[in-house]
Amino acid sequence: MTGHANWFEIPADDTARARAFYAGVFGWETSLMGEDYHVITNGAAGAIAPRDAGHTQPRIYFHTTDIDASVRKVAELGGKSDDVMTVPGTGRIAHCTDDQGTPFSLYEPQS
Repeated sequence: MTGHANWFEIPADDTARARAFYAGVFGWETSLMGEDYHVITNGAAGAIAPRDAGHTQPRIYFHTTDIDASVRKVAELGGKSDDVMTVPGTGRIAHCTDDQGTPFSLYEPQS
């Protein structure tokens, strides 16, 4: 369904420490994907990822069936979007901010 939250990422300076914390709180287990990106395997659809200058707070991804149209709509309504990126074998994403500067991301699954 377009607009529902379907993925999230929690940034951490120390992903091992964050994984231990969330395992203790929620019982989450993770699987390594890439160098230091840890997908939650037994809970909510999301991941624990390294914190960097562009990813300092939790990031929520919203589903869309047409990311290009959604990015255009974001701009029309006063928001901003980075370029749409393809994630091989997964789909397409775009990191955005709304018209008040609140960050969010869009996700179009691979068909």
